[in-house]
Amino acid sequence: MASKGSVLSLEETPTWAVAVVCFVLVSISIVIEYILHLLGKFLKKRHKNSLYEALEKIKSELMLLGFISLLLTVGQGLISEICVSKKIASTWHPCNKEQETSKYGGGGRKRNLLTDFSVEGWSHHRRILAAQKEDKCTAQGKVPFVSTYGIHQLHIFIFVLAVFHILYCILTYAFGRAKMSKWKGWEKETKTTEYQFSHDPERFRFARDTSFGRRHLHFWSHSSFLLWIVCFFRQFVRSVPKVDYLTLRHGFVVAHLAPQSQTHFDFHLYIKRSLEEDFKVVVGISPIIWLCAILFLMFNTHGWYSYFWLPFIPLVIILLVGTKLQVIITKMGLRIQERGDVIKGTPVVQPGDELFWFNRPKLLLYLINFVLFQNAFQLAFFIWAWYEFGLSSCFHEKAEDIAIRLVMG
Repeated sequence: MASKGSVLSLEETPTWAVAVVCFVLVSISIVIEYILHLLGKFLKKRHKNSLYEALEKIKSELMLLGFISLLLTVGQGLISEICVSKKIASTWHPCNKEQETSKYGGGGRKRNLLTDFSVEGWSHHRRILAAQKEDKCTAQGKVPFVSTYGIHQLHIFIFVLAVFHILYCILTYAFGRAKMSKWKGWEKETKTTEYQFSHDPERFRFARDTSFGRRHLHFWSHSSFLLWIVCFFRQFVRSVPKVDYLTLRHGFVVAHLAPQSQTHFDFHLYIKRSLEEDFKVVVGISPIIWLCAILFLMFNTHGWYSYFWLPFIPLVIILLVGTKLQVIITKMGLRIQERGDVIKGTPVVQPGDELFWFNRPKLLLYLINFVLFQNAFQLAFFIWAWYEFGLSSCFHEKAEDIAIRLVMG
C-alpha cells in the first residue's frame, strides 16, 4: 500500500528497481574514473607532469563538489527543519511580489530556490526527496529556511557547474595551444641564416628604428593616459605579433643562456611548458573564488538588476589584464631607449616584477583563473535556471538578460 501522498519508500519499491538504479550509477562512475585513469597514464607516458598535476587538481575539485552535494543530501532534513518567520523569508527574492502571486499564488507548482510559501506546493514537492512527516515550520506559522526541493535544485546546479568548469578548463588550454601554434613557425625562423644575418649582434642602430621600436616607441608611449588607450585597442588587433615574440625570446635567451647555446634554444617549447605549469593554477578553485560565486548567487535578486552588471565583471577584468600586458611590453621598450638611443644588435628587453600590479606577476594569472570560473559559473547558472524554471523566469526576466549572459560567458 502506498504511503501518504503516493510517495513509495524503499520498503514498497521492488528490489530489482533499486539494484538497476545502483548498477547504472556505479557503472557510470567506474567508467568516468577509468577514463581519468587512462588519461593520467597517457600524460605520464608523454612526460606531461604539469598536465598530470592539473588533472589531479581537477579530480580534487570534482571530489570537493561531490562532497558538497553529499553534505546537502545528508543535511537536507536538518536544513529544511530550520524555521524562519515569513517576514524574514520574504526578503531578497528573485521575483517581485506581483510575479510570485501570478506564478505561484494559485497553489500550482511552486519552484522557488529558497522557500516554498504555498502549503500545497510545499507538500507537492516534498515527495521528491523528503520523508512524509509533520511540517514543524507550518505548524509554527513559519516557513523552512531552505526547502527540501530547493536543496534538490542546488544538487542539480552543482552538477551543471562541475560540467561547465571542466569544459572551460579544457577549452582554455586548447585555445592557448591554438594561439601558440603559429609561434612554432617563428621559432623555426630563428634557426635560419637569414634571421642570423638580419639580427647581426655587431650592428649598431637607433632604438626607435628597430622593428620593436617602431611598434612601441611613439609620442603616446610617454603619456600614461595615451599609453593605456592605445594598448587597450591594440589587444584586439594582434595581442602577440611576431616582433614582440622575437624580441621577448631574445631578451630571455640573453638573460638565461650562454651565447653558444642561444641559437639552439627552443623558446616555443619553453612557452608550451609554461602554459602547462600555469594551467595548474587556472583549473583550481580557491576559497576566494568560491566566496565570489556565493555572492553572485546572493545578488541574483529582484531590484539589484544583477544581469546588467554581474556578467560584465569578468569582461572588465580580462580587458584590464590584456591592456596591462600590452602596457608592460611597451614599458620594456621604453627601458631600452632610456639606456641609450643607440643599441648594438637586437633590442634586449628586461622584464621586472615592478612592471606588474603590486609587484606580483602571478596576480594576472589569478585574475584569469577568476574570470574563467565566473564565466563558467554564469553559463552554468543560465543553463540550470533554464532547466529548472524555464527560459522566461525571474532569473532571466528580460531578453536582454539572456543575451548578456550568453555573450559575456
